[in-house]
Amino acid sequence: MAIRTGVPTRARGVTSRPFPSSRRLVTAAVRAGRRIEPMVGLFQVDLTAARRLLAETDPPHSLTAYVVACVGRAAAGHPQVHAYRDWRGRLVEHHHVDVQVLIEVPTDQGPFGLVHVVRDADIRSVAEISGEIRSVKAHPSSTGNGRLLDTLAPTLGRVPGLYRVMYAVMSRSHRVHDAIGTVQVTALGMYADGGGFAIAPPGLASLTIVVGGISAGPVEVDGHIERVELLDLTVSIDHNVVDGAPATRFAADLRRIMQRAFEPSSSAGPPVWAVQAGATGDWHTCRSGSASEGARPVDRCAPGSPA
Repeated sequence: MAIRTGVPTRARGVTSRPFPSSRRLVTAAVRAGRRIEPMVGLFQVDLTAARRLLAETDPPHSLTAYVVACVGRAAAGHPQVHAYRDWRGRLVEHHHVDVQVLIEVPTDQGPFGLVHVVRDADIRSVAEISGEIRSVKAHPSSTGNGRLLDTLAPTLGRVPGLYRVMYAVMSRSHRVHDAIGTVQVTALGMYADGGGFAIAPPGLASLTIVVGGISAGPVEVDGHIERVELLDLTVSIDHNVVDGAPATRFAADLRRIMQRAFEPSSSAGPPVWAVQAGATGDWHTCRSGSASEGARPVDRCAPGSPA
């Protein structure tokens, strides 16, 4: 028998451990998403001006919060893209936009993507949403989902098939969709450098936005080429409830809102940078200074009405 020389030796083997109960939540959600026939679109958005504004606050506002605010406004103008069918086969459209955000939190079984629902994302400011996301990440148990993840999830996950049945029931329930929202935004680009797209498996949400990476690239602006920061976005919409043309119009509006959100007149509903002033219901909007002037939404605001 020949003996190999010069080859490093090491101990070989495998490790087997129980499947984490938190992962059973994920696999059950993916199974429930099999009812969705996803239409997937990949496109890029020029975020040069928006990222400059996000960085000017202290602490800087979250890019995820910015995307959530823009998606909320675009989805509000196209309610069919986040509609769903109920148990009676009816098409259900929401008059508000609640957005699921996946926030990575530590658990005893390792890091886990906690689902947090941002209510009324179509009328809230980037600052409000950013602060909420930051608070949930710092104190996961302060939310209902976070408390369930710590208490009931480890026990319920050991019951065979329970999560699968639970998600199957949830997928067509009015009450459940009111609770968990109809849109999901998941940000993966923050964990990698450079550009790149990602496609997420369908879950309970009819509309899913995956935030990819950011890279520098050339675009044509007023007849000349400029180097800008391009965000890679993946949009997935349930083909069961909407066709390609309305889905494309939604994507076009989303791109427009994200690229021009610093202009108060550019989006339907309250401006992305707006902050509601107490019980009066008045909106304080940014002045119309161009992004090249370094307009700061926090410092340069005046009373106004929603654009």
